[in-house]
Amino acid sequence: MPELPEVESIAQRLCEGTETIPLPGRKIKHVSLYWPRHIVQPSVSTFRRRMKDRVIRDVRRRGKFLVFPLDEGNLLIHLRMSGDLTICPAKKPRGSYEHTIFHLDEPWQLRFSDARKFGLIYYLKDPGRVLNRLGPEPLDPAFTAHLLAERLKKHQRMLKPLLLDQRFLAGLGNIYTDEALHYAGLHPRIRSDSLSQDQVEKLWHGIQTTLREGLRQNGASIDWVYRGGSFQNQFRVYQRTGEPCPICSTPIERIIVGQRGTHICPHCQPEITK
Repeated sequence: MPELPEVESIAQRLCEGTETIPLPGRKIKHVSLYWPRHIVQPSVSTFRRRMKDRVIRDVRRRGKFLVFPLDEGNLLIHLRMSGDLTICPAKKPRGSYEHTIFHLDEPWQLRFSDARKFGLIYYLKDPGRVLNRLGPEPLDPAFTAHLLAERLKKHQRMLKPLLLDQRFLAGLGNIYTDEALHYAGLHPRIRSDSLSQDQVEKLWHGIQTTLREGLRQNGASIDWVYRGGSFQNQFRVYQRTGEPCPICSTPIERIIVGQRGTHICPHCQPEITK
């Protein structure tokens, strides 16, 4: 699933038009829906009607959501497991996974490709109805180690599932959580309210460092879903089962935590049981 760095990279690409045209300022003439279940709110018929002749003012990111402020209302798109957004010439044949197409000023289209069809699309007057449910942005200057410590103490949960909870912290997924925990030397099953101040500091630095490096690399290329970045070449543990840890050379292990495949170094991230 695309995470904060991948979604941010997509937002920047769409906003700047590095490959085609900048999206801000373009008008949506109409929408083709080949998988109407993408639309969460409002109804499909209302969505079609309200998208007609809307002007895209900007492209932003909040958590894993792409946010498009329009001249009237806001378009929100969540890529979920297999989504991507690209701007294509209108004459280019539609790909088999391009299920939602926003027809822009000729000759361009904004296409939502989503092989698994799990993506979500909203049109809302107030985007806060969805976005206010999310936790803080981990790269926001207001998100300090002190704030992280306060939030961790309020929960009695295994650390990794809590970090994956978008209501706790927005934008982290399996990749960057595994990488940040290895950076911090923390086992993913450690209880969130048991961390010392030093451990919280290391975790905060791990999150910051991992996400910033991911952004610098334009995210990680994820299978066939998102092929934009090169952060996969810097992975410490994620999908490196059996390979040597870059710190101590111990083979990386894959375990299950909270029903999620998880990659750790058993030496650098020992599980401490009481």
